[in-house]
Amino acid sequence: MELSTKVITPEVLILAGCLACLVISHYVVSIIRSRAKSSFVSSSQPTKEKKVDALEDYKFPTPEPYPDWSIETTKPLPYRAFRYGPKYHVTMGLRSIPAQEWIELDNQFPKFHADKAARIRERGEKCVRTHPSAYPAALELVEELVNYLPARYPSLYKRTPVGIDNLWSGESFNIVQRPLAEDPMATAARLVQDDLALMLEGSDGRYYLMAGAVLLAGFWKLSDKYGMPLEEIHTSGSVPHYKEKLHTGMANFFRRLRCDQTYSRNNYFIQVDDSLPWSWSIGSEDSPETSWSTAEKDKAIQHHWFRSERQSLRRLPKSRAVVFTVRTYFHPITDIAKEDYVPGRLASAIRSWDDKVANYKGRETYGKVLLEYLDGQHAKQLERGLDLEKEDEVRAYPW
Repeated sequence: MELSTKVITPEVLILAGCLACLVISHYVVSIIRSRAKSSFVSSSQPTKEKKVDALEDYKFPTPEPYPDWSIETTKPLPYRAFRYGPKYHVTMGLRSIPAQEWIELDNQFPKFHADKAARIRERGEKCVRTHPSAYPAALELVEELVNYLPARYPSLYKRTPVGIDNLWSGESFNIVQRPLAEDPMATAARLVQDDLALMLEGSDGRYYLMAGAVLLAGFWKLSDKYGMPLEEIHTSGSVPHYKEKLHTGMANFFRRLRCDQTYSRNNYFIQVDDSLPWSWSIGSEDSPETSWSTAEKDKAIQHHWFRSERQSLRRLPKSRAVVFTVRTYFHPITDIAKEDYVPGRLASAIRSWDDKVANYKGRETYGKVLLEYLDGQHAKQLERGLDLEKEDEVRAYPW
């Protein structure tokens, strides 16, 4: 038997080598891709789990009782959130605060409570309203307050199996019955001194005012802003420098705010009447348009009031709504001007407003009388030996 042999030509060897290279290359690429995919999954999965925890499992911490709090003796905190000129800085002015400082109550609670009750009774949906899409968020807000307030203010509030009791007013709130006795935003409003707003993210990524209890705002109305996106709330109110200095930062802040963060900020206004709920000097609350042009000019200093807001922002963990609280502090100018350093610093701050800010805050209406008075009080403080160099040792923003 003959054995046949075949000659392997150089061409065949070259072709076989090329095929082998292709097989090996494909195998190596498969391994690399597999490892890369595995690495991506392992590195991203913990982040994803952490994010889910933040959305679903976060619980707002139980606060410590407010030290020695009393509805008779605890005075309003002395916010004096204005700075010396010559330049007025337009910023968001946000400060991170401990969670337990979310809500501030003091011995003005009875007045605020009475004013709110009257406003809810007399004006209804003009001041308190919840869109159906925001109802779960409003319920969540009430639940958060029911958990927070008895721990923070145990002499005023008591937790019950169905809700919360106000030990001062005798009111009992059942938050588990369905339907509720009233709009949950109205219940939330009765529990605190703040005005309240819930901002919900829309399908376009913007935040909309979909629920609110805006009862003591002084210069703006819920009925004008309800349903608006964040930027329109500000542009419709002609907030100075909003577009160029505030819009981008504010939009980013709302998008990035986490459930475990609580922020506050302050602002201030001058008012030439003594009405906390609505400043009637700028026009009727039911008028389609209001402005400083209707206010009486150069009223006596006894009619000038310092109106300061302490606002807080936090995100609710279940609904993901952003809660915006607005606590107003309202004092006669003649009272705060007695405090060391205040008249000089406030006068400097008011003079630092540019034209847009001055128009927005109505300086033309009261500036002459107010600045003359503040300058006089500042001069008296200097005459009795007030040392301006020591102010930073005594007071720091926002006090």
